[in-house]
Amino acid sequence: MVSFQPSEEQQLIRDTIASFAHEQIRPHARDADENGAVPAAIVQQGWELGLVQSSIPEAHGGHGDTRSAVTGALIAEELAWGDLAVAMHLLTPRLAVWPVLMLGSAEQQTSVLGAYTGNSFRTGTAAVMEPRFDFDATEPATTAHRSNGGYVLDGTKCYVPLADQADRIVVTARTDGGGVGAFIVDRDTPGLTIGEREQHMGIKALATYTLTLESCRVPAAHRLGGDDANVLALANHWRVGLAAMAVGVARAAFEYARDYARERHAFGMAIARKQAIAFMLAEMAIEIDAARLLAWEAAWRIDRGLDATREAYLAKNYAANVALKVTDNAVQILGGHGYIREHPVEMWLRNGRGFVTFEGLVML
Repeated sequence: MVSFQPSEEQQLIRDTIASFAHEQIRPHARDADENGAVPAAIVQQGWELGLVQSSIPEAHGGHGDTRSAVTGALIAEELAWGDLAVAMHLLTPRLAVWPVLMLGSAEQQTSVLGAYTGNSFRTGTAAVMEPRFDFDATEPATTAHRSNGGYVLDGTKCYVPLADQADRIVVTARTDGGGVGAFIVDRDTPGLTIGEREQHMGIKALATYTLTLESCRVPAAHRLGGDDANVLALANHWRVGLAAMAVGVARAAFEYARDYARERHAFGMAIARKQAIAFMLAEMAIEIDAARLLAWEAAWRIDRGLDATREAYLAKNYAANVALKVTDNAVQILGGHGYIREHPVEMWLRNGRGFVTFEGLVML
């Protein structure tokens, strides 16, 4: 049976992250968007919350907490409520850590995880998306061919967050057998080229890059989990994470528009009492709750080891549309005020528009 009540520990974590998002992230979100960078102080504060280290076993220097997709969804929603770009920046190291935790051998975990348990933010990332109209994470165009006891990677990736800072990048690629493999690629590996920073419509504070692999040779030991690894299981985690973040962005826009509608008066009454506005706000609230429930259901199945492919895909797809619809409605409710930078709803609309294209940008 699905429980809709977070445990006492989950609620404590949720409250802590919500407080951090409210007091630290949200006040700096606009400046981060304008400046194209996340303040270093917020990055460090986020690191000290243990967003990455908590899931690493004590044997490797981490906190040894139980990994939970439901807890991850709660965290992702609250962080994205504060600001989507900041949230993705803080969680980017998980893109390197979680694949190793889920698929890596004991030797790979020993080699990689300890680097992400220090006192300062340490960047790792993943390269999943590719710049082609028919991109499908289950059928990457990037290839990994066996050669002389190792693998040779060729292809192009895009939307790789913090690639210029990451020591290690987890790259997904199609193998000779037709499956999908995940490979740890050190940043200084010959054949790996990190391109210029990408310019986006939204998430402007998050630095993402294109990445080119040309005859990039990696040892066989850098393939996570070997030939039998279920790399596509990672997709369920990042899709639920993106769904939860879409809910966070939509909730931020809804709450702002609701409060604005209560305070804004026209023709002698608050516009929130106008039927057209009231119905729009009610529909926004319904859609947010529906998207959250879909994300929680998928996360709940992941935590129980059940196949969540269908649920994770539906949650991500539905939440992406909800984020766009709700943020657009928020701009509409504010009218002309919604189109100017004095109010954050235009920023949330730009950020929300990206969810329909995002894949592999966050890991629960």
